[in-house]
Amino acid sequence: MKDKKQILADKLAASHLAGGQDRIDKQHAKGKLTARERVHFLLDEGSFEELGALVTHRTKDFGMEKQLFFGDGVLTGYGTINGRQVCVFAQDFTVFGGALSETHAEKICRIIDMAMKIGVPIIGLNDSGGARIQEGVRSLGGYADIFHRNVMASGVIPQISAIMGPCAGGAVYSPAITDFTLMVENSSYMFVTGPNVVKTVTNEEVSSEELGGAVTHATKSGVTHLTAANDIQCINQIKQILSYMPQNCTDAPLDISFELGEEVRDNLEHIVPENANQPYDMRHVINEIIDHDSFFEIHKEYATNIVVGFARLAGKSIGIVANQPINLAGVLDVDSSKKAARFTRFCDCFNIPLLVLVDVPGFLPGTDQEWNGIITNGAKLLYALSEATVPKVTVITRKAYGGAYDVMNSKHIGADLNYAWPGAEIAVMGAKGASEIIFKNEIRSADDPQAKLEEKEAEYAEKFANPYSAAERGFIDEVILPKNTRRKLIKAFTLLENKVASLPKKKHGNIPL
Repeated sequence: MKDKKQILADKLAASHLAGGQDRIDKQHAKGKLTARERVHFLLDEGSFEELGALVTHRTKDFGMEKQLFFGDGVLTGYGTINGRQVCVFAQDFTVFGGALSETHAEKICRIIDMAMKIGVPIIGLNDSGGARIQEGVRSLGGYADIFHRNVMASGVIPQISAIMGPCAGGAVYSPAITDFTLMVENSSYMFVTGPNVVKTVTNEEVSSEELGGAVTHATKSGVTHLTAANDIQCINQIKQILSYMPQNCTDAPLDISFELGEEVRDNLEHIVPENANQPYDMRHVINEIIDHDSFFEIHKEYATNIVVGFARLAGKSIGIVANQPINLAGVLDVDSSKKAARFTRFCDCFNIPLLVLVDVPGFLPGTDQEWNGIITNGAKLLYALSEATVPKVTVITRKAYGGAYDVMNSKHIGADLNYAWPGAEIAVMGAKGASEIIFKNEIRSADDPQAKLEEKEAEYAEKFANPYSAAERGFIDEVILPKNTRRKLIKAFTLLENKVASLPKKKHGNIPL
C-alpha cells in the first residue's frame, strides 16, 4: 500500500502535468504558455496558492469516466502582484481544449466569490474551446453561473480578462462583462459564431483572425481594450493596468511617492497651433501635464478621435478622457462616445479622479451617425460624466462647440473645476457657420458677399469664440496659461481629494443602452 504522503504527491504531480507532456509541447509549439506558466509569470515569485487542484469532472457519458484530469482544465487560486493580493483563474487548453464543464465552472465561480468576499481584483486567463459538449446543459448552466457572478462583482472589484487562445460562443460574454479585455495577437480570437457558421448562414468567407482576432476587436468592434504580441507582454500589461486601480470600490488607488517641484511646463505653450483648423496630437498635451512616462492608454486603436487612459499626477492615479484633434478633428461620434463613457464609468466605480481635456468641434454629422444612434450613444457619455461622483476637472485647450461643450464635462453636468486656455473657443458653433446663419440676409444683399461674410465671421469670433463669456458667467473657473496647467491640476485634485458627493436614492439609473 502506498504511503499516504506519496499518494498526495502523485496526485499533485498529475495535476501539475495537466493534459500531459505531449499536449504541453503542442501548446509551446503554438507559441503559447500553459495555464500554470501564465500564472507563474503573472504572480509574485512563490506567492501562488492553488485551490481545487484535485477537482475532477462528474460526467459518466461518452466514455468520459475514463478521462479524468485533476483540476479539470482550470487552475484557480490566489497570490500577489507587486505585493497586492489578487485572485486568478487560468483555463488549461491541454485538458479537453480548456472546455468548460460543470466542475470547471464551479471552480471559477468559487474564486470569483472569494475575490468578492475579500475585496481583491479577479483576473481570468481565458484559453478554451467552449462548452464541454459531453455535459450538455450542465456546461451551459456553468457559463450562466459565471456570468451572474461577473455581474454581481461589477463595480465591486476590478475584473480583468485576458484572451490567450480561443474564446467562442457563450464563453465570450464573461469577458464582455468584465472591466478590461486583453487579447494576444495571432493566437487568440473571440466570436459568438465561428467562420463555418457564418459561411453557412450568410455565405461570407472569413477567417477566424478576420472575424474575431485581436486586431479586429482592437480596431473595429472595440471589444478588446489592449492587444499584446505574446503571452508575456499580455501578462505585463495586466500588471501595469492593475497598478492604477484600487483593490475594490471602497479603496483608493495606491499613491506613488512624488516630490513636487515648480511644475511649470513651458512646452505646453507651443503645442496648440495658432490656426484653429490645424490639428495637433492631444497626447503631447497629456504627456506634458502628467508625471513622466506614466500614461497608459486604453483602446488606443479604437475610436481614435478620443483618447482615454490612466496616468499619474504627482504620484496619484487619474483617468484621462481627451478629444483627439488629429483624428476627425476630435469630433464626438458613436464609437468615441461609447469608448469614453465606458472608461468614465470604470473610473467612477473605483474612485479614480477624472481629467477631461477638451478640443471638440461638435458631434459628427451624417446619416451613418444618425442611423447608428448618435443620439443615444452620445447620451451615454453625457450620462456617465453627469453620474460620476469622483473628482472631475476639465481643461478646454481650444474648441468647445455646441452640445459637445455640454457633454465634455462642463460645469453644468457636475464638473468640479473647469479651466480654459486663453485661445479656447466656447460657442454654439464655429464663427463661419454661425455668421452664415445669423447674418444670412445681410451677407446675401452685400455688394461683396464673401467680404461681408469674413467681416461678420471676425465680428462673431471676437465676441464669442473665446473663453471670457463663459468665465464671466462662472462656467469657467479660471482662464490659465498653458504652461501652468500641470501645477493648477495638482492643486485642484489635492483640493478635491476629500470630495463628498452622492446620488439621489434609487435602485439604479437607466443609462441609454
